[in-house]
Amino acid sequence: MNRKILVIDDDKALCELLRQCLGNEGYEVACLYSGRDAALYLKNNAVDLVILDVMLPKTDGFTVLRQVRSFSSIPVLMLSAQGEEMSKVLGLRTGADDYLTKPFGLSELAARVETLLRRCQTTVPLQEGKKLLCFNQLQIDREKCLVTLNDEPVPLTSKEYKLLCFLAENPQRVFTKKQIYSHVWDEDFLYDDNTIMALISRLRKKLEAGADTPPFIQTVWGIGYKFNGEET
Repeated sequence: MNRKILVIDDDKALCELLRQCLGNEGYEVACLYSGRDAALYLKNNAVDLVILDVMLPKTDGFTVLRQVRSFSSIPVLMLSAQGEEMSKVLGLRTGADDYLTKPFGLSELAARVETLLRRCQTTVPLQEGKKLLCFNQLQIDREKCLVTLNDEPVPLTSKEYKLLCFLAENPQRVFTKKQIYSHVWDEDFLYDDNTIMALISRLRKKLEAGADTPPFIQTVWGIGYKFNGEET
């Protein structure tokens, strides 16, 4: 069965170009030309990845992304003609998985789509006897790839889940940004502090929302981050 991609962009010519390009790669592509009905569409249709433009009429891409993240961890690749760093940071902090600035090459877009889908298919290797990690009200079921807090499921993106597992498997151990980036992104660290900080910030908000204990993820100034918890 072909993987399905939803493109949300008011540029109809670009949508048709992406439909043809990604169609040639074997993907099924659907297009929306505004963000108004994006959340409703995703609730009623099975989609594997979203390509979302920032500059949309009436409902901008950041608003659409916040709506989607309220109920789904589907991978999202954001597009923008804005080359400003803060636009990229805002998108990543809001929950985007990747960011591509217009104009871009179709081969690069296809490569990023393939990479995002591959990452979301990747499961964290199971350690013997460690299928379930429990830290008081926080539980990580690595066999089902399910995280619960106070018995309520926590919707995480693939990178958020991978980061949490990486840190929680080694409680109290401090990891540098380079170690975290290399593990979560499966590539060499390129001194992209904003990307790591945005991911940490998003994960913290989700874990601290219903927690009565001190933050699970703590900053070790000048070094990196650690998971603050003891298995129960």
